[in-house]
Amino acid sequence: MKQYEDQAWRESMRIRLDVNHLMDEHMDASAQTGFEKQVGAVTEADLAKIMPRAERARRSLSHKWGKASQMMGWTKLPTGQRKVVDDILKTAARIRRNFDTFVVLGIGGSALGPIAVQQALNHLHYNELPAEKRNGPRFYVEDNVDPERMAALFDVIDPKTTCFNVITKSGGTSETMSQYIILTTWLKEKLGNAWTKHVIATTDKKKGNLIRLAKENGLKTFVIPDGVGGRFSELSPVGLLPAAVTGIDIEGLLAGAAYMQEICEEEEDMRKNPGWMAGILGYLLMTKGKNIEVLMPYADSLKYMADWYAQLWAESLGKKFSVRGKVVHVGQTPVKSLGVTDQHSQVQLYAEGPFDKVVTFLAVDNYRAEVKIPGGFDDMPNVNFLCGHTMNELIKAECSATEYALTKAGKVNQTIILPEVNAFTLGQLMYLWEFKTAVAGELLSINAFDQPGVEEGKNATYAIFGRPGYEEKKAELASQPAKDPKFIL
Repeated sequence: MKQYEDQAWRESMRIRLDVNHLMDEHMDASAQTGFEKQVGAVTEADLAKIMPRAERARRSLSHKWGKASQMMGWTKLPTGQRKVVDDILKTAARIRRNFDTFVVLGIGGSALGPIAVQQALNHLHYNELPAEKRNGPRFYVEDNVDPERMAALFDVIDPKTTCFNVITKSGGTSETMSQYIILTTWLKEKLGNAWTKHVIATTDKKKGNLIRLAKENGLKTFVIPDGVGGRFSELSPVGLLPAAVTGIDIEGLLAGAAYMQEICEEEEDMRKNPGWMAGILGYLLMTKGKNIEVLMPYADSLKYMADWYAQLWAESLGKKFSVRGKVVHVGQTPVKSLGVTDQHSQVQLYAEGPFDKVVTFLAVDNYRAEVKIPGGFDDMPNVNFLCGHTMNELIKAECSATEYALTKAGKVNQTIILPEVNAFTLGQLMYLWEFKTAVAGELLSINAFDQPGVEEGKNATYAIFGRPGYEEKKAELASQPAKDPKFIL
């Protein structure tokens, strides 16, 4: 039996959402001990008022779960991919046998998820480990079109021993397809017809240029399911293949997501339901002027989870129009931070700056390593107090101290606690955030699954490059007012 199949172990690994410092009731008690009055905390009256609307949102979402037409296909991913997972595991084993480098070509959700999961679950210096300790090929994600970056990649990879995973749902993403053209041309020059054994396509099953190219060239292909947008795709082949290639337990990742899905969908009492409370409180904080959410992990392993969450939250909720076409301009700006590092660069602002933020800490009960702080500094009291302790104790104390400082300053904050960072807890965290996003979108009355603001920039890029069909957009760009040289300093 696998560890995550044991119910007692699963419960011991359940992540926890601590919202004490969002609640006015708790902060009123703290204020009597000398803390500043919390500004914008959530009251019992706020919760009572929103609950009827939340119930309507629950009924609405319950009709959409799993329906591709509503872009809710991500809800099927935790439990509906057995054959796909078997294929991924088989393919990943072949890649590990035959290649010493694996490169993901993608952008947005096609890159941020693989980066975040790799950072979270593998060695923090994975690529620098000797091959026998890595349990997989070196791993790179090319998520930009900076020419210097592409040139640098050529300097560190060998075409004979490199496998590329090209990921784009639409099959026409300009950035990813430009990389595809460059790298497949390079492979053809170096390897001839054997180049096709070095490329795997992850894309839509029918639509787009990539699936056409994959079929024409006989490339190994994985399908991004219907109703799964880029930022919700990490638990699909988009993220599962790269993770499996580098030895990550993708079945544990999916089991964690399924566990959180069960909690969020079966717990009827919204006040005890972490997914619904996360979404409801997120929405209420926006209505109270908390226009910024700072995500602050206290673990380097979780550093890039902040990047993944930033896309999920910003692209899903930042909308001009409601579902009824009303101009609303809603959304909350996510900010990436890292504890303890950014205590020395950002926390001054969070503690004493405007009351426009909510800080979300990511805390870890048990780190995967313990490092002791040796003694020998008896003559230096300002240093010696650390001796005999561990870095584990220190980083946890720093997290608690920052939480205390912000709370004392009257700044709302919450904490998500992971018992440890493993595939099961990470799957829970990702699904919790996806669920929270769907709930907040429903309460905001916006479509959380499109990105029209991104499309405008894409269309302008197509017009600049002269893509057929974008002549009107090119004319529109040409008609914009010229820049005034006096404002270029």
